[in-house]
Amino acid sequence: MYDFGIVGGGIVGLSTAMALYDRYPNAKVLLLEKETQLAMHQTGHNSGVIHSGIYYKPGSYKARFARQGSQSMKEFCEQYDIEHDICGKVIVATKNEELPLLDNLYKRGLENELDVTKISKEELKEIEPHVNGLAAVKVAAAGIVNYKQVSEKFGEIIRENGGEIRLGTKVESISELQDGITIETNKGTFKTKFLINCAGLHSDRVTNMTGYKTDVKIVPFRGEYYKLIPEKRHLVKNLIYPVPNPKFPFLGVHFTRMIGGEVDAGPNAVLGFKREGYKKTDFNVKDFSEVMGYPGFWKLASKFMGEGMEEMLRSFSKAKFVASLQELIPEIQAEDLIPAPAGVRAQALKSDGSMVDDFYIIPGERSIHICNAPSPAATASIEIGKEIVKQISEQSHLKEAITSY
Repeated sequence: MYDFGIVGGGIVGLSTAMALYDRYPNAKVLLLEKETQLAMHQTGHNSGVIHSGIYYKPGSYKARFARQGSQSMKEFCEQYDIEHDICGKVIVATKNEELPLLDNLYKRGLENELDVTKISKEELKEIEPHVNGLAAVKVAAAGIVNYKQVSEKFGEIIRENGGEIRLGTKVESISELQDGITIETNKGTFKTKFLINCAGLHSDRVTNMTGYKTDVKIVPFRGEYYKLIPEKRHLVKNLIYPVPNPKFPFLGVHFTRMIGGEVDAGPNAVLGFKREGYKKTDFNVKDFSEVMGYPGFWKLASKFMGEGMEEMLRSFSKAKFVASLQELIPEIQAEDLIPAPAGVRAQALKSDGSMVDDFYIIPGERSIHICNAPSPAATASIEIGKEIVKQISEQSHLKEAITSY
């Protein structure tokens, strides 16, 4: 029997396994991943940004984890010689009506104890010469990294500590009993004293499988990107973001220099018809039916109908996408952009139509379920892993069992 079983081989599951060995070096840890590689979904399809935490409500998990996590991630990359760049980013107001919103973001950055600076149009031009803006906020702590490389290093560390990582192993059923948990998979049966659900896009299903009912369903939103052709990469020095629309819970299209030198432009945010659907044509009957039959989705859709239609138009019209990008960099033309791989965001949605905005962790008797780990989960992964292990260690009925590890 294993001491801890983790479902999900993304960056949060991996960081949790590392944190377990930091606290319980003699524990037997098993990590199950249904894909044949680690970090195949949200971790491997994100923008690679090391986030600062400027957008998040002060005192929230997201704000705390992002601030602490960006530092932890930087230190980890330095320790293991993983290429990264704390290059900073600018959040740009392009319209007069965005200036008060920019001021609010600046104040929030100060509340979150970040190194933020208000800069003028002239100062912005010195940092990003091709950007059109009236003013901006410079965020020094933001950076870039390849999170798949980070995840692979996490995996190496887990194996070096004696942990087992089983790839191509899909969880099919879970039985939580008083003396432990039985996990049935396509590769056999595993028994563990404690289960940690880090299943990302399938976290709600694993929670239900374990016997816990929640008022939360994962709804997939696909983020579509373009890349700048090599000849136009000089238009973007580092990270360029718009002032987010306060009426819409996504950041808006932006420019991201990747660690390999490429520049991504995007994303939009459209409903995915498959939880792991990275193409417009990807469709899964079960995934689609669950969303269409969920009252919370229709309440959300009615609230953001106008913004949602704009996102859909951008999805099917390159001209619309280009027009959005031109608000930040007017020189961008359609021929400067080529399609890039999309990502899928696992958004936890409540039945009342509200989006779960923060990390959402549900404790069980012998399990813990990370039911929402939105951006900045990759940035904050080391801190999230520590928090999960801390919460496990504080479950009074388990203290006697786990202190012996």
